[in-house]
Amino acid sequence: MQLPRVVISAPQRSSGKTTLSIGLCSALTRAGLKVQPFKKGPDYIDPMWLSTATGRDCHNLDFFMMGEEVIARSFQRMASDADISVIEGNMGLYDGIELDGKGSTSDLARLLEAPIILIVDTSNMTRSIAPLVIGLQKFESGISMPGMILNKVSSERHESKLRAAIDRYCDIEVVGAIPKLPEIGIIQRHLGLRPAKEDTRAVSIIESIGDAIKNYIDLDRLIRIAKSSPSLPKVKEGELKRSESNIKLGVARDRAFTFYYPENMEALQVAGAELVSFSPMWDGRLPKVNGLYIGGGFPEVFMRELEDNRGLREEIKVAINRGMPVYAECGGLMYLARGISWNGKTREMVGGIPCGIVMHEKPKGHGYIKLQATGRSWFNTDSEIRGHEFHYSEVVDLGIVDFAYKLLRGRGIDGKHDGIVYKNVLASYAHLHSLGTPQWAERFVAFVKDIGFSL
Repeated sequence: MQLPRVVISAPQRSSGKTTLSIGLCSALTRAGLKVQPFKKGPDYIDPMWLSTATGRDCHNLDFFMMGEEVIARSFQRMASDADISVIEGNMGLYDGIELDGKGSTSDLARLLEAPIILIVDTSNMTRSIAPLVIGLQKFESGISMPGMILNKVSSERHESKLRAAIDRYCDIEVVGAIPKLPEIGIIQRHLGLRPAKEDTRAVSIIESIGDAIKNYIDLDRLIRIAKSSPSLPKVKEGELKRSESNIKLGVARDRAFTFYYPENMEALQVAGAELVSFSPMWDGRLPKVNGLYIGGGFPEVFMRELEDNRGLREEIKVAINRGMPVYAECGGLMYLARGISWNGKTREMVGGIPCGIVMHEKPKGHGYIKLQATGRSWFNTDSEIRGHEFHYSEVVDLGIVDFAYKLLRGRGIDGKHDGIVYKNVLASYAHLHSLGTPQWAERFVAFVKDIGFSL
């Protein structure tokens, strides 16, 4: 398969990868290309911006949750109808959880045989850029790094010194130089970038970034680099067999709940569920559904609006007490609790599970997570479940509940367990990806069907 593609990477975090990736996606899309964005790792927030910039769902590529074969299959499937794919790496080029580099951005570039475009923060640097680039090029074999972008260039004189050093010592082409620009408008917050779905200025911000990238990057040269990618042997794709069902699942989707992988939505539909969106912030009533899926997000930021929507909260609590099946991840768990305490204020939430939530200034759980199902929920598999967690909140005053998972790695609820099981609710800090846990959607939909609940 001939799939034009580039991986955007850097020597370290906060070098400008995300801004460059958003800008490239915007500029190339507005130039008339079909751009397919990807994000390495489990992140939700960067993909929202990349999706908004292209008008196409951004897809995550994660070694820990998916494995190499699934990554290759997912990439080919999603990139097959695009003119170019932009793959944003995470952390530094060679950073990962393994000392040998397995699972790093360089490992992803090697797997996909994708050329790397390196972006370097050149603040307070001139000739020293040469050994930095040489080291990154030669540290591992099997990767291609034909182009680089200079970021935060302070002046024309600074740029000329950088280019001179690179021309003399490095076998790499400078395809752009971005000057130090004023704040473009993406708001930083405790989990990184502000989600695009929360920012009403998202489109104008993205267009501003795209204009800057168009002005300072040689897009034609970057496209030629992408088109130079070698063809890939086609990976056999599994057949999607859609099940027939009359199940309707309500999916919480508004500014408070935005963390959903597109593959999870598709997997639920393939399993036979019709997805019906509703807003915990603004809708007065639940839609006529048989169960709920409440994903992650930032309910603490919108806890006043969530508390004020008393009618919906009470309807959800009554439905849970009547046996409605609910699957909730992280922010969804927080919303189902009795209340959320943050910055000296406590706001009432649903009260569907017997616990409270306290927010902290530092993360209480951050990283990949391994789980073993206990058999106390519809998730009654003996296989190891892999996901990730990133939460500043903590469960407090937990009543009598069961747990869906024994914790093999990570923090979870209490360092030993995750997945609160209460009535027909499963509420967990773990974020799962259907490509890494393919039985998740099928078993949840089957459980909803077996319970036979309806509003």
